[in-house]
Amino acid sequence: MAVYIVTGVSGVGKTTIGKLLAQRLNLPFYDADDFHPPENVEKMKNGFPLKDKDRKGWLDVLAENIQNWNKEDGGVLACSALKEKYRKQLTSISERDINWIFLRAGFEVILNRLKSRKNHYFKPELLSSQFKTLEEPKNALQIDVNTSEENIIKEIMAQLETPKAEIGLIGLGVMGKSLTLNLLSKYIQVSVFNRHVPGKEENVAKEFVQEHSGSYTFKGFDDLKGFVSSLKRPKKIILMVNAGPAVDAVIESLLPFLRQGDIITDGGNSHYKDSIRREQVLKEKGIHFIGCGISGGEEGALKGPSIMPGGPLKAYKQVGPILEKIAGKDVNKNACCTYIGPDGAGHFVKMLHNGIEYAEMQLIAEIYHFLRFGMEKNPEEIAKIFTEWNKELQSYLLEISAEILLKKEVDELLLDKILDAAKQKGTGGWSTNAALELGVPLDTISAAVMARIISGKKEDRKQAASIYDRSSQTSEIEVNSILKAYKAASIINHAIGFDLLQNASETYNWNLNYSEIARVWTNGCIIRSALIEELVETYKNHKTHLLLENAMAKKLQSGKKDFSKVVTTILKAGFPVPVLSSAFNYYLGFTAAQSSANMVQAQRDYFGAHTYERTDRPRGEFFHTNWKNNN
Repeated sequence: MAVYIVTGVSGVGKTTIGKLLAQRLNLPFYDADDFHPPENVEKMKNGFPLKDKDRKGWLDVLAENIQNWNKEDGGVLACSALKEKYRKQLTSISERDINWIFLRAGFEVILNRLKSRKNHYFKPELLSSQFKTLEEPKNALQIDVNTSEENIIKEIMAQLETPKAEIGLIGLGVMGKSLTLNLLSKYIQVSVFNRHVPGKEENVAKEFVQEHSGSYTFKGFDDLKGFVSSLKRPKKIILMVNAGPAVDAVIESLLPFLRQGDIITDGGNSHYKDSIRREQVLKEKGIHFIGCGISGGEEGALKGPSIMPGGPLKAYKQVGPILEKIAGKDVNKNACCTYIGPDGAGHFVKMLHNGIEYAEMQLIAEIYHFLRFGMEKNPEEIAKIFTEWNKELQSYLLEISAEILLKKEVDELLLDKILDAAKQKGTGGWSTNAALELGVPLDTISAAVMARIISGKKEDRKQAASIYDRSSQTSEIEVNSILKAYKAASIINHAIGFDLLQNASETYNWNLNYSEIARVWTNGCIIRSALIEELVETYKNHKTHLLLENAMAKKLQSGKKDFSKVVTTILKAGFPVPVLSSAFNYYLGFTAAQSSANMVQAQRDYFGAHTYERTDRPRGEFFHTNWKNNN
């Protein structure tokens, strides 16, 4: 049941309105004055205002009663609660279903009421101190009481009976709009907010609501107070704003309107360390924070994305059912959304998803480029090859690449009109930085990031092409061999990605479920494929490096000859294949029982006395040699 707290200065009509409201709602009425200890009553009778130390015990008693009323029949409480800290103390042990109703009137109106009162211990002289103490609640129904009691109750009931939205969404860019329509299509009540910037972003929320008014009923706001007030308790808000300072700015602007138990979910591509920081800061304020990765682009957000939330499990249990309703569905019709783990786990997993995505995109691009300019196949032929391959691979990225190769603009291939300078939003680079911090090799993903960076040096590349001899060797290679190399590189890329997840899980004590992560990537996200489907089962029984799993090892072993031939042939033909070749190098390095690293260790010890371990001694024992003396 709900508790309604009618607040305001003395004389505003809290008791009278509270009793009338209790009758309308069929709830018991309580007056906070009845809970004052005798010493407080005596102090006020003598004309002395209460101090905070006088109020503390009284507020503690009220807080306990509010918690009990909330658990039982609910109730209406008349209580001044003039300061925000008093209101926080009242709700400190009762997080849900508390509705504040602030009765407002001018000083002269209240003063005249107090002068006409009889047999009440509150003296009119104390009114000035009350107005001086008053901090108007920002997250409450604001009711003007300079009218009849009947009109006051009508206004309160009208506002209370207005349906509250289940969830709010801030940021109506492409993803924000698509997610909103997804929520509405699942019969979830939504309120939306977008900032108002004159001349730049004006009436975005209202126009979005108007645009879809024929299909859905929902509210749009450009003022935060009204937006937050339109939401049910606990307030559940999804942020779809640009990662970085914008997220912190929005959170800061929300805080005055939130209270203990409310939940902020960041659905953007935020850095996982920012999510860890934000969760800790908000936790101190009693507010839950969820860092939530969302993958699938505009179409996925609209039809069902892959969702990766991380943060307090308690908060996920409240927001999770909503996220699961709008998520894509796996082959068993289960939501492609799962609780990933605490603090920054959700955004870390999304970051790594994007890292794998970078490498898969680059891998397809490298193969397309060689097929077209090395083997001189036309775009229609390559599209047909990709489509044929995808009957087995079921890769979303391969599917859209085939469609790209067929898109024309005025009878010309649109792809040929696109500048070969790839952009990036940073998540691939974040994966590389995380791998360096955790000491994990990330060959394919790092190679894909660097490939984008070098592609951006268009003018330098054009100048270099005029300087250097580009003559190369050519040799025949079968398309089926390229397919085998592509499959092998993709397995290695995913193995590299999951290896980083495993190391992060151990370092941060996240206890990640790799099978569940793979499962939520089977639909809605960009890297969905038959391989991801296979990894769901693989990781149910396999917890170590993917390349040590028998089925994957057999696949790589059977394709090794083609893999090697394809890489060397394409390089000899003069075509850069950074991801394909880095995958093969990783394979060679990972499967080598003896590497060249002993020479590196000897070099380090020679010039820096960094020491080394020995093959004929137990691990963990370190040695140093004076290398200049060869005797």
